[in-house]
Amino acid sequence: MRRILVIGSPGAGKTTLARRIAEALDLPLVHLDREYWRPGWVKPSDEAWDRQADELAARPAWVMDGEYFDLSDRLITRATTIIWLDLPNWLCLYRALGRLTRHYRQERSDLAEGCPEYFNWDYVTFIRDIWKYPSRNRPGILARLRALRPDQECIILRSSHAVRELADGLPSTLPEAA
Repeated sequence: MRRILVIGSPGAGKTTLARRIAEALDLPLVHLDREYWRPGWVKPSDEAWDRQADELAARPAWVMDGEYFDLSDRLITRATTIIWLDLPNWLCLYRALGRLTRHYRQERSDLAEGCPEYFNWDYVTFIRDIWKYPSRNRPGILARLRALRPDQECIILRSSHAVRELADGLPSTLPEAA
């Protein structure tokens, strides 16, 4: 079965691409942010999240979007295809701020119920994390992707144009399931 993991910085377009892939390939869609957060932006315990993540990863087929580095090894190991949206940090920041503006105080379908978009000091940290994503997260992602098995496909998209091309060509732009 196909298990497609879409990773990248916040604001890279993971959710949008994952949704298009899931629709095109008729696969179950899993938004990790929706699974992780509890109402009121409450984090689950590490044990509860590990158990839940194992259950999600064990499913026979999925398109999953999100980037939780504590999970990345188990999700990457289970994935048949990893799509990394390696877009410029300025673009991701612009998109994340635009999303905040469009959805301010509203709940989004890719987030848990009771988790509306809002701005506070945590969001300032979120913005900083987006800006530092290339220097802080990119080396670890590259190392994980270099360690993929031969039966795993890796697609790295470095521009909005490349993401659009892949999405517009679905399903033929993705490799067949093994």
